[in-house]
Amino acid sequence: MRWWSVANLVSNVGTWMQLTVQNLLVLQITGSAAATGLSMSVQAAPALLMSLLGGAAVDRWPRRLTVAVSQALLGTVAFATAVLVALDRLDLPSLLVLAALTGIVATVDGPACALLGNDLVPAGDVPSAIGVGALVHSAGRLLGTALAGVTVGFLGTAAAYAANGLSFLFVTAVVPLLRPVHGSSAHAAAKDTQSPPNDLPDRDMTVRQGLAHFARRPRLVALACVTGISSVLGRNYGLTLAVLVTGPLAGGAGAFGTVSTVLAVGGALGAVLGARTRRPSVRLVGTLAATGGLLQVAAGLSPSLAVLLVLVLPMAVVESASDTAGTAVLQTDPPAHLRGRVLGVWNSIGTVWSLGGPPALGLLMEVSGARGALIVGGLLIAGTITAGRVLRARRLPAPVPRAVPGDTGDPGVPEREALRAAA
Repeated sequence: MRWWSVANLVSNVGTWMQLTVQNLLVLQITGSAAATGLSMSVQAAPALLMSLLGGAAVDRWPRRLTVAVSQALLGTVAFATAVLVALDRLDLPSLLVLAALTGIVATVDGPACALLGNDLVPAGDVPSAIGVGALVHSAGRLLGTALAGVTVGFLGTAAAYAANGLSFLFVTAVVPLLRPVHGSSAHAAAKDTQSPPNDLPDRDMTVRQGLAHFARRPRLVALACVTGISSVLGRNYGLTLAVLVTGPLAGGAGAFGTVSTVLAVGGALGAVLGARTRRPSVRLVGTLAATGGLLQVAAGLSPSLAVLLVLVLPMAVVESASDTAGTAVLQTDPPAHLRGRVLGVWNSIGTVWSLGGPPALGLLMEVSGARGALIVGGLLIAGTITAGRVLRARRLPAPVPRAVPGDTGDPGVPEREALRAAA
């Protein structure tokens, strides 16, 4: 697990270096902000269309081999981009093709890497492993963003892509050193994926079964609803807080940089707290999301930048802890042989949120301003989650008393004793 965490950190640093310079590269090539948005959409689009197939592949193929091959392919794409940039041969069509290839490979690489990390710890420690992964992701984002500017300044844009390619090769080299924990549910998933389909006559290894399982699991549907409304109406703090800081609070780019740093620190703290959650549940995810919505309302009412900074830290902590708990539910609730396909379904749904959320939030800001978007969005998040919990409580059937031989109807009989007698 230590080897995997180090490899994951290196890979995240390289990825964020590339993401940081990619938008600047598109602007240099085209001078168009619309083209920059197009490149991001092209890279994200395969997740919407192909995540289901990618999840099915993860369930069917040996997991370590899948991760090694997908990381090597991503490294190849990064090196190809670096060569084209260094030779000044990269144009917009070539960049879009390379972005699309990255998105296609990522539909397999994402769920494979997530489940491989779970293979390395006992089943009871999976929430902690997910929390460690979230912490590594936050640290990689901070380091990668910082190193991108230094690398481009001294070595040029091509060096950032080359560094990302090297980070993928590092992960590929580490994978053979990993040994899944025997006896855990994650190890059972690995054994299932390595078995030929003919050895599993009772298991349909198709995409359809993953969709059916997701739709038939109320807690997964509830998790999708909670995460969806939170993603669309909140959490896009890079957009809402940027407008709030530079607009009503009259701050500059430096002030927003401070807010972004506090958000990153809060995300790391939230990941640590999420890693300590031994029994994550949809109820916990909903409670944290509703709390985040109320904090978002308070942030929208902030009279000054100092008050906003005080509120931003718990907002980020709650968001990160909620994400960690939700990921743990998503990766432990399905049967071992279905987890790849369930993650594929989730990635497809999440792509809809990521593509549709910012435009919807931008439209809300156009109508009500940055403060109004934060306040209205936060109230809708907290109100919807609370209403859902109330409706669920009303639909739950009332407990029916069990008839116990010799029971005189005395309500003082302990429930455990009554059940033992009935058994």
